[in-house]
Amino acid sequence: MHGFQLTFFTQQDRRHDGQPLAHWLLAFAKAQGALGGTLVAAGESFGHTGRFHSARFFELADQPVEVAIAVDAPTCDRLLAALEKEPIDLFYVKQPVEFGRVGAQAPAAG
Repeated sequence: MHGFQLTFFTQQDRRHDGQPLAHWLLAFAKAQGALGGTLVAAGESFGHTGRFHSARFFELADQPVEVAIAVDAPTCDRLLAALEKEPIDLFYVKQPVEFGRVGAQAPAAG
């Protein structure tokens, strides 16, 4: 199957709608029909301002966070259009990808 990987970059301390932005984004993408998503905490990054962000021992608020989401083309368009309506500012990368499943699938849980 062909689609896109949308990767969003933010920081641990950013919030939207009463929750951490990265967690909100995962739930929002799922509600829009995303096929899967992963939140990854990073050690260090820099953004469009050139300022470095990093996880420190006593302060994790500035820790960089990456949210990667797999979507088909219609879901990609729908998700990006819905995000445009939200009062947030997010940088993202959109990459065309091929995705699928391999191996034996586990039986559905109870």
